[in-house]
Amino acid sequence: MTVERTLEYLHSLLRELLKLSKETEWVEFKHNNEDPQAIGEYISALANAAALVGKQSAYLVWGVDNDSHDILGTSFRPSTTKHKQQELESWLLQKTAPKIHFHFHEFEAPNGEHVVILEVQAASHTPVQFDGTEYIRIGSYKKKLREFPEKERELWRIFDRIPFEKLSAAENLLENEVLKLLDYPAYFDLTDQSLPEGRAGILAALEADKLIQHSDSGLWHITNLGAILFAKRLQDFGALARKAVRLVLYRGNNKLETVRELEGAKGYAVGFEGLIDYLKTLLPSNEEIGKAFRSEVPMYPELAIRELVANAIIHQDFTMTGTGPMVELFDSRMEITNPGIPLMDPQRFLDTPPQSRNEVLASFMRRIGICEERGSGIDKVITEVEFYQLSAPIFEQTQNHTRTVLFAHKEHHKMDSEDKIRACYQHCCLRHVNREPMNNASVRKRFRIDEGNSAIASRIIKLAVEAGLIRLFDSAANRKSYRYVPFWA
Repeated sequence: MTVERTLEYLHSLLRELLKLSKETEWVEFKHNNEDPQAIGEYISALANAAALVGKQSAYLVWGVDNDSHDILGTSFRPSTTKHKQQELESWLLQKTAPKIHFHFHEFEAPNGEHVVILEVQAASHTPVQFDGTEYIRIGSYKKKLREFPEKERELWRIFDRIPFEKLSAAENLLENEVLKLLDYPAYFDLTDQSLPEGRAGILAALEADKLIQHSDSGLWHITNLGAILFAKRLQDFGALARKAVRLVLYRGNNKLETVRELEGAKGYAVGFEGLIDYLKTLLPSNEEIGKAFRSEVPMYPELAIRELVANAIIHQDFTMTGTGPMVELFDSRMEITNPGIPLMDPQRFLDTPPQSRNEVLASFMRRIGICEERGSGIDKVITEVEFYQLSAPIFEQTQNHTRTVLFAHKEHHKMDSEDKIRACYQHCCLRHVNREPMNNASVRKRFRIDEGNSAIASRIIKLAVEAGLIRLFDSAANRKSYRYVPFWA
């Protein structure tokens, strides 16, 4: 940000703040009060108050009369102020928990008076405390949060409700800066809207979809939703840079030798089709798979890849720093990993409607056709896996991540017991959710077993029953008419 731009922004911000009532909970005006302890307490109080009223930032202004809002000027110079042999800002940050962003802006007001604005980031996830105590603004007064338990309860409820998508990825931008950072033509294309002729129409449409929002200074914030979906370069948005999808191709079936590595640069909506197209170019093809295919086909079905990559993007835990979605390709398998443990048992992915940490993101991705309708995605993955005669995928939870493993084609007689049990269980789940019975005949079809070898299918079913993953549905029926359901049905 240039010096000229900074001054323009600060004058605009000051002008907007002066229009507010003196009772505003997220703004405090001072003349010359520069007590470090009091400033620290205000940081806590203002951060928590901003969260309560849904503001991105709160402000403490020196050099303005609290009642009249006249600009009087101040002698306070935070850049040269020290407290206990430390720079003031450093001492305040040391005493603040959790660490939030705050910054002193010193500048000359339009009337020539010296003014200081302390800009404080709103609390998120947990109340902000200073020197071990949490504060809150009640009207125009600073109070200890513990003295107002109803406010504390409300604050925690708000933390539970504030989604990642609503927070800011970039703040206080000019109109041309917003349009420079976001691929807005892609937004209109993907949402099937005509591109407005004027800049105002473009910004209005982006704001209506919560991709950007007005700032207190009259400038613009780009939300996390806007950046993660439509960034021209995710690297322009600081913490979101590590959320780009990484694609790694290995030689063989281990990670000893990396052949190629690519890290996406664009937002998910802008870059998804390019990612899938590039991924397909890296995948080998099979000339023949079972009896169903007599021509060259891709090793993995595109629909399954699209759905699983989209799931990794949508269901990731954005609060985990330094990690993002990853696709790893080996000779005979593909692993798709995302940060965050699943919100449901991985064994129930197929039958349970998905629960997303990022519902606004998920909804938008469904709206533009990147992923399937709610509850049908994993069903389609298993359907494609069965049609392509692939080994059953693995859905697993690690300590901090969720991973899906797709395997290349393998004849049933080359599968080990775990492969067969997993495939039989997923086949049973798929039949159950489709209101169709699983029986010996359907298992033969799943594994491409000849009709005369029903005993082979029976042995596979027996393995899955013994593993406790499926059960007999109608024990009174004739043995040839046995039907099976998942253990949870």
